[in-house]
Amino acid sequence: MKLAFSPTSPYVRKVMVLLHETDQLDDVTLTDIATTPLAADQALLPNNPLGKVPALERTEGPALYDSRVICAYLNDRAGGALYGKGARHWDILTLEATADGILDAALAMTYEGRMRPEAKQMVEWVEGQWAKIDRACAALNTRWMSHLSGPLDMGQIAIGCALAYVDFRHDARGWRKGNDALAAWFETFDSRPSMMATRPPA
Repeated sequence: MKLAFSPTSPYVRKVMVLLHETDQLDDVTLTDIATTPLAADQALLPNNPLGKVPALERTEGPALYDSRVICAYLNDRAGGALYGKGARHWDILTLEATADGILDAALAMTYEGRMRPEAKQMVEWVEGQWAKIDRACAALNTRWMSHLSGPLDMGQIAIGCALAYVDFRHDARGWRKGNDALAAWFETFDSRPSMMATRPPA
């Protein structure tokens, strides 16, 4: 298999952490891709017409894209249990969706500062995106700590990667304030070998 890869993409990182946790890293070749919302890498488009990483080439069918699709596929391929069963399955999917919502908002903030001319940047837009992250962290801190503290699953991986990206790009915002339980959980989760091995370059 070949994975379209960017070392700073938090969506790619979700896939990489899963590969580490399910011992599939040696089954995948990484292909470095440089793509932005304004300039898609042409080498990526045959495997993902949306021009986004990650995308996974495989021998038994068309390329897969969107990190959630790829993670579900790789979990199934490994005979894993990272998506749970019964009621826990839906909790895991909800946590994964929450994590991707955090990432979507954090990336929107990043792109606003990096890709728009300063005169066209909208402070209200940035603050609206941060409000989503702030609300999500508060919800995780009050509703989801029992689940996050349980056996490893895809919800935990997704939340861990999302919070790590907020630290990476928006650390000054201080998501930990008022979220002591979540901050303590993340400190432990972030020290997992799979997280340490997939940290983006400084």
